[in-house]
Amino acid sequence: MYPEDLKYTSEHEWLRDPGTAGSSVRVGITDYAQDQLGDIVYVSLPEVGAEIESGAAVGELESTKSVSDVYAPLSGKVVARNETLDASPELVNSDPYGEGWLFEFEPANPGEVDGLMDASAYQGSIGS
Repeated sequence: MYPEDLKYTSEHEWLRDPGTAGSSVRVGITDYAQDQLGDIVYVSLPEVGAEIESGAAVGELESTKSVSDVYAPLSGKVVARNETLDASPELVNSDPYGEGWLFEFEPANPGEVDGLMDASAYQGSIGS
């Protein structure tokens, strides 16, 4: 149900593993998270160049139900943001693992990505 090639956080975010040092990591929210939020109508993302700190709120997703924070999964520096979401925030709902990605960052310590949950651990954490 959840892509095997991603890592997951307890805040329902996914990371596409960079594989090599110095590579950026793409971040989005899981299908479970977008389903819980409902129709997303506005996305606020960190600015390119921003230093982010693991666990800190770096943006917001506003849905018809609520506003939810987006958290930095690890510390690092933002290198890209999905500008398409400004005009089409619904992509987070319709394609959470593809066009609905949120931002990319270069982790301060790329090895920390390995410490995040794999797909089966994430699925277990939400009680499938």
